[in-house]
Amino acid sequence: MAVDVFIHPTAVVDEGAVLGAGAKVWHFTHVCGGAEIGEGSNLGQNVYVAPTARLGRNVKVQNNVAIYDGVEIGDDAFCGPSMVFTNVMTPRSHVSRRHEYLKTRVGRGATIGANATVVCGHDLGEYAFVGAGAVVTKDVPAYALVVGVPARQIGWACACGVRLDLDADGPRAEIACTSCGAKYIREDGQLRPKE
Repeated sequence: MAVDVFIHPTAVVDEGAVLGAGAKVWHFTHVCGGAEIGEGSNLGQNVYVAPTARLGRNVKVQNNVAIYDGVEIGDDAFCGPSMVFTNVMTPRSHVSRRHEYLKTRVGRGATIGANATVVCGHDLGEYAFVGAGAVVTKDVPAYALVVGVPARQIGWACACGVRLDLDADGPRAEIACTSCGAKYIREDGQLRPKE
């Protein structure tokens, strides 16, 4: 185990779990053997991390989140309180589907709001922003802002988290964040930082 790791006395961290330096594991959380938690990541109260789950550096997981097998979370991502990951498309209690777990990838810097659900088998691009209570049923592009049930894109979000005011028509548009000044280009239905 790395240095400066904090594990609350009520938490359970199984042998074989890998926790990076500065990681914090809070009340009633269970990290299974084989799980990987990156440096500086923070697991809130009542979090479950399955054996094949992978979390990057500085990931924030709020209370009451289960990170199941097949979930990979990139650096600097945020999982809001009581958000939900799934891992099987057609669950039945009497049918074992452990061999059907689908991968879910959360890109670097992405945010998943409180009580949102991410249906398995979908990717959230880097710095994507999923609003509270949304249900993600398809891939979410990088920097996309999605809300609703099912989640639909209503705009774009800066890496700093602020909604971008991007109303320009046409195949290409440029925008600067009103909060941090970062500049972006929208082209071919995608948003990318301006170099």
